[in-house]
Amino acid sequence: MIQPQTLLNVADNSGARKLMCIRVIGAASNQRYARIGDVIVAVIKDAVPQMPLERS
Repeated sequence: MIQPQTLLNVADNSGARKLMCIRVIGAASNQRYARIGDVIVAVIKDAVPQMPLERS
């Protein structure tokens, strides 16, 4: 389960290494945790050097 403030490891080639969940959007009405298939809003906390991504 993913809740706000959870740090996630990224498994794609976008250049981001770690994300932090800031909001759960796609969960059932007013649920605190995200599960498989739910949409979350996240910010990049760590990225690969020299990639065109912004850190927050």
